[in-house]
Amino acid sequence: MAAARGQFNSRIGFIMAAAGSAVGLGNIWGFPTQAASNGGAAFLIVYLILAFCLAYPALMAELIIGRHAHANASKALEQIAPNRPTAMLGHGVGLAGLIVASLILSFYAIVAGWMIGFGLAALLKLVGFGDAALWLESFSTARNIGLMGVFMMLTIGIITQGVHGGIERWSERLMPMLLLSIVGLTAYVLTLPGAMEGLRVYLLPDFSKAISADLVIKALGAAFFSLSLGVGTMLIYGSYVSDEEHLPSLGGWVTLSDVSIAVLAGFLVLPAMYVAQYNGVAIFTDSGALLSEDTLIFTVLPALFDTMGSTGTLVALAFFFLMSIAALTSSISMLEVPVAYTVENTELARSKVTWVIGIVIGAISTAIILNFDWLFGLVITVTTRYSQPLLGFMFCVYAGWLWHRNTLLQELKKNDPDAESSLFWKIWPNYVRIVCPLIILGIFYQSL
Repeated sequence: MAAARGQFNSRIGFIMAAAGSAVGLGNIWGFPTQAASNGGAAFLIVYLILAFCLAYPALMAELIIGRHAHANASKALEQIAPNRPTAMLGHGVGLAGLIVASLILSFYAIVAGWMIGFGLAALLKLVGFGDAALWLESFSTARNIGLMGVFMMLTIGIITQGVHGGIERWSERLMPMLLLSIVGLTAYVLTLPGAMEGLRVYLLPDFSKAISADLVIKALGAAFFSLSLGVGTMLIYGSYVSDEEHLPSLGGWVTLSDVSIAVLAGFLVLPAMYVAQYNGVAIFTDSGALLSEDTLIFTVLPALFDTMGSTGTLVALAFFFLMSIAALTSSISMLEVPVAYTVENTELARSKVTWVIGIVIGAISTAIILNFDWLFGLVITVTTRYSQPLLGFMFCVYAGWLWHRNTLLQELKKNDPDAESSLFWKIWPNYVRIVCPLIILGIFYQSL
């Protein structure tokens, strides 16, 4: 069954794809700006601890369930449920994850379209088309719909090619490009006046904030959301993993990759912010608070690039190219969730299913754009603040409480006969059974 559905052909292919799913716009701009607003390195330290204490165990729950079932989230949760009522609930949880993933993609495609627009604007400025560049940088309905459509076409094009030919092949291409872009841009930005102040803010901890409940909750949320947990994307990717792979180490590599890129992005974004301040661009409000994340990315940094002349245009092109890659590696995993479910429950071809679902999500994005003032924020709040934590809680309940312990152990023994005596088995089952649900409920409670 796994072969018929498609399968990752290599360990590095899975790691690149899963890390690409986890590494998105939130890692590149969200994490660094949260660190800047919450004690710098104090936030960084708490985040790193929680990433491995919360994100990794929850990630493993999805990967193990997915690999065991070799099926979409609804079927997978049905398979491990001990009775009919919990099987029906599991099917519903899987469908809810499908809907939430689609809604997240609907607003994500809009923001990703802006990234493409700013990148194309920089390219047009280089060749002298200033008016067209200005249109791409200006907020308008036509521009938003057009750029969203371009991004959705890219995402659809990859998913139509399947697991190996599409997701794995393009992840292996895009992730090295993303890493090279971050490293290159970081190396350049750190040479600019003002960069060292940003580095100081990032690396010198304010421990007075490290013990605050607000910082811990924000770090919890960042660790949880940075790995695309709670909507079944990692479960789907886990279902494409060979039975010969060692899942605990795979999950560890994915977590390490995601966290490393988020931390590396901090060395780019925070120094760039303070370079902007050095050049006369405001990065704080009148009350002294850091400007919002979208203002920093779409107003502050473009203003910085403008002060740098032709060099700034090249840097802008590289930066928004980087952001577009980060968005694309995440969007393909989101689209795969509803596509996998539909392909496995119908006799329709993957290409046809992908186009139909992609167009539907594009229509939802268009509706959001046409009602942007109230609908954009509402969709983000409902999906990321409320739905994702609740769904993540349910995945942990199924892995920790409803799945028979011996069956779970046999899944791990497929490639590790000594799994029962491993440190992972001694800690993880009870951890995902008790600690993870409590932490996730804490995140949900704080968001209310």
